[in-house]
Amino acid sequence: MALRDAERLAVAERDGTGPIQEFLAQQARTHGLWLVGGTIPLQTQEAKRVRAACLVYNDRGERAARYDKIHLFDVKLDNGEEYNESAAIEPGDEPIVIDTPFGRLGLAVCYDLRFPELFRQLLDRGAHLFAVPSAFTVHTGRAHWEVLVRARAVENLAYVVASNQGGYHLDGRETYGDSMIVNPWGEVLDRLSRGSGVVLADFDRNFFDQTRQRFPSIQHRRLRS
Repeated sequence: MALRDAERLAVAERDGTGPIQEFLAQQARTHGLWLVGGTIPLQTQEAKRVRAACLVYNDRGERAARYDKIHLFDVKLDNGEEYNESAAIEPGDEPIVIDTPFGRLGLAVCYDLRFPELFRQLLDRGAHLFAVPSAFTVHTGRAHWEVLVRARAVENLAYVVASNQGGYHLDGRETYGDSMIVNPWGEVLDRLSRGSGVVLADFDRNFFDQTRQRFPSIQHRRLRS
């Protein structure tokens, strides 16, 4: 969390190169895993705005995808907090779904979680699971975080891997935490309420397939955009 927008601009990287991107690639390669990392600030044509990019690296440390956060957090909360992401962030415009060894992965970030139409587009592109790295405030997280994560899983019959920062930040913001993994039936498989740690769950392809076959609500849709 940057104290000021100028600090975020100062560490913005060119697409494809920079210490943050190199770190993510190295971690994926060293540990032999697929890594969803972000968001990180990537440079744009505008000197005073960046893209909030969510990057995916495969187990060889090669970049497999880039998703730029579409929905920006410009709000005034009733507890006095105010956020204006669009002042320093340029929104993305393209939903991203990629093939992984675990199935088709759809990408979203934080405030995106409130927009089910994005997840429907990811679903229509074949998503089996969603990754949603987030930093919900304590105020919004306490009210809405779990219900939104579970709703996106239930309505799309998909797994949701929802990591959420939790703690106090130098800019005065307090984030909610409660990272969790939810299955297509809306069950929380594992969670970590606060602090550093790991949340683990299996992607059960048989359970996934059976849930979509036995409860075919996706096929019952009557209204489409």
